[in-house]
Amino acid sequence: MFKAICISISISFFLACEDKPKEEEIVLPVVHQYTSYFTGNTTDKKTSPKGGVCLMGGSSEDDNAMRWFLNQSDGGDILVLRTSGSNGYNDYMYSELGVTINSVESIVMKNKDASYDTTLYRKINQTEGIWFAGGNQWNYVNYWRNTPIDSLINAGIKNRGIVIGGTSAGMAIFGDYIFNAKNGTVTSEEALGNPYHEDVSIDSINFIDVKYLEHVIMDTHYSQRLRQGRHVAFMARLVKDFGVNAKGIAADERTAITIGMDGIAKVYGESNKAFFIQMTGPVPESCVANQPLNWSADSTALKVYEVKGTSNGSATFNLDDWETGSGGAWHHWFVIDGKFNSKSF
Repeated sequence: MFKAICISISISFFLACEDKPKEEEIVLPVVHQYTSYFTGNTTDKKTSPKGGVCLMGGSSEDDNAMRWFLNQSDGGDILVLRTSGSNGYNDYMYSELGVTINSVESIVMKNKDASYDTTLYRKINQTEGIWFAGGNQWNYVNYWRNTPIDSLINAGIKNRGIVIGGTSAGMAIFGDYIFNAKNGTVTSEEALGNPYHEDVSIDSINFIDVKYLEHVIMDTHYSQRLRQGRHVAFMARLVKDFGVNAKGIAADERTAITIGMDGIAKVYGESNKAFFIQMTGPVPESCVANQPLNWSADSTALKVYEVKGTSNGSATFNLDDWETGSGGAWHHWFVIDGKFNSKSF
């Protein structure tokens, strides 16, 4: 016969009996707000990363550009940050590309609470390279910005010279300005027809600080999804709302842009292109809500260096001067009554 039953709220409980209560303690595991997939050596290896950024336009990765990214880590540890998916990059980076690195760890963050997990801080502080997978760029901005995560990433770029990169949404988050997709995606037709469409959500708050990307806004899956027009609308918003000399960088699918510490952008991917877009000077003639965009400047509003990728990244563009390139061709882009136009010059 039991005398009493005692329950402790501190995860301990008592098994009461005739002679003496016996206390047993239940130890619950630490519940992280992320899932980790680890491949490689568990002992941290400190190397001398060489910095730079690798931008991929989505779909499948370009292997040679990814080799460049891994080599920039100097054989160190790679951290893949994502908010969906699992371990798809682990074997690819660690053993399939022929570049020796110490480890790959993919972190799938479940919510913003993960940005306050101190174990994750240590991982970021020990890595020599960070890769941002594709997914939903609003989750990336919402989960990480103004938390210790973006601060630690930026410190790693500035103080330790880590290499960074990303594909699709992972590319879109670079640059001074971001199309954050907070309200969902938007088509070129929608953005050109109304540059203040509710889905044209342009973000001006700094997130990831990367040299040579001042006043730049990115776009991806470019030619495949006909995004040239919406990208011009994004740039028009930068001019109208923030008064900056807007620039754009874009990549087609299966296309990559690597940017070294000298500012030279190399374009990889033999079947598709990258685009480097800048204003010629005049601001949009009309960029207002509920009306079509007009940005013509006598059909010269923007000048664009269009570069077809190569297997070895031999086609280049200089982001230090935004004028010098090799292997590409110049075009003018302009918009009349919400219609996108392009011509060579």
